[in-house]
Amino acid sequence: MMMSDNAKDRAARSWKKRGSISSLSNHEFWQKQIHGRIKDSTSTVSYMDEPSQRDDVSRLTVQMENTYQLGPPKHFPVVTVNHILKDVLTSYLQVEEYDPELCRQMTKTISEVIKAQVKDLMIPRYKLIVIVHIGQVNRQSVLIGSRCLWDPKSDTFSSYVFRNSSLFALANVYAVYLE
Repeated sequence: MMMSDNAKDRAARSWKKRGSISSLSNHEFWQKQIHGRIKDSTSTVSYMDEPSQRDDVSRLTVQMENTYQLGPPKHFPVVTVNHILKDVLTSYLQVEEYDPELCRQMTKTISEVIKAQVKDLMIPRYKLIVIVHIGQVNRQSVLIGSRCLWDPKSDTFSSYVFRNSSLFALANVYAVYLE
């Protein structure tokens, strides 16, 4: 007695939804059971669910069209970002004493706050990089440098240095225009 392909597909789906399916056909299973070798001869496949249409929708990609915009319609507001840097560094570090563990966490927190406030300005098509350095003031000299490859017509940066009696902080915001 032969089963049609559709009937086999329906049977396989119903087995999948139950949780497992035997790799042996019904006839082979009974032959193995008769000879007493059931333990070593069966294998199962764990529960398998077929992907739903909802999964297919989430995998669709949106293709963006070119804007053919070669330069920014609005330039990056360096002066406004300088004020943001000054306000954030002063409010977070005005009364702080230098502690290596605290400063490690403060650099992460301050950089996230600065990035959030600069993003709130909603300047389109600029990628923002925020770097904050905090160090101890102890009669030493520190030189911090950075090098970037960019277009000087559209890309820019903003920087602010804060000092109190026990620490210094340098915050840089790099704005790189995305074409």
